[in-house]
Amino acid sequence: MLIVAIAAVWLLVNVSRDDSLARLRNAGTIRIGYAVEAPYAFVTQDGTVTGESPEIAKHIAKTIGIDQITWRQAEFGSLITELEAGRIDVVAAGMFVTPERKMQVAFSAPTFQVRPGLLVPAGNPLRLYSYKELATHDVTIAVLNGSVEENTLRRLGVPSRRLLAVPDTLTGLAAVTSGLAAGMAISSPTARWIAQHSKEQVEAAEAPARVDSDSLGLGAFAFRKEDRALLEAWNRALDGYIGTKEHLALVSRFGFTADELPPTAKGKSEPRP
Repeated sequence: MLIVAIAAVWLLVNVSRDDSLARLRNAGTIRIGYAVEAPYAFVTQDGTVTGESPEIAKHIAKTIGIDQITWRQAEFGSLITELEAGRIDVVAAGMFVTPERKMQVAFSAPTFQVRPGLLVPAGNPLRLYSYKELATHDVTIAVLNGSVEENTLRRLGVPSRRLLAVPDTLTGLAAVTSGLAAGMAISSPTARWIAQHSKEQVEAAEAPARVDSDSLGLGAFAFRKEDRALLEAWNRALDGYIGTKEHLALVSRFGFTADELPPTAKGKSEPRP
C-alpha cells in the first residue's frame, strides 16, 4: 500500500509540473514536424503546408488556444528523433501507431484507419496486388525509410536486398517510373493520391476486397511522453471533431472517406434518431 501511495503522489507532482500546454499557449506558437507524403502532409507551390494531418492540426491548435504554427519538415524516419530532441512539439505526418513507436512517443487518439497500398507502373505488368505476394516475387520494392510498410514486408520475409528505402514518396515514385523498383509499398490513400495527381504512368494496385484487421493502419499525432497536458488537451479537441461533418468535409479534399475513419469516430456525422 505504501508503494502505491508513493507512486500516486509522484504522479500528481509530475502532472502538476507539466507546463507543456501553458508554455505553448504563452508562446503563442507550436512547432509541428511533418514529412512529405501526400495526402497526409505536403507543401503546395505557394509554400503552404497542407494535407490531412496538418489541416487537422491547424484546427486543433486553434481549439486549444494556440494561434500560430511553426512548421518543420524532416525525413519521415527522423521525425521521432526530432520530437525526442525537443526540436518539434508534435508530429503531424499520418504516422501509424505501432508497439515499437509507442515505446518512444505518446500517440493521440487516431484520426484515420487505412488499408495497405501499392503503387505500380500503369497496367500493373507484374500483377502485384498484395504484400504477401511481394514476399514470393523476386522484385525490388521501394519503401519509406522507417515506415510501417518496410517493417511489414520484412516481417513477411522480404529480404533487405529487395527493399529500397527512400526518404520520401517523390524519390519512391522516381524509383518506380525508372524501373529501379517494381512498385512502392505505401498506404492506400497515398497510392491513390499519387496515381491521381502525378503525370507519371502509374496506378494504385487494388488489394483484395477483404483485408485482415491486423493489416489496417491507425494513424495519429505523436507527442513526447512527458507532455501529458498538451496531449490531453489535444485529445479532448480531437474527440469533439474527428468524425463530424466538418472533419469529413476537410479530409475529403485529400481523398479520405467515411470508410477510413477510426472505429471510435464512425457514425458521428450521421443524424441522431
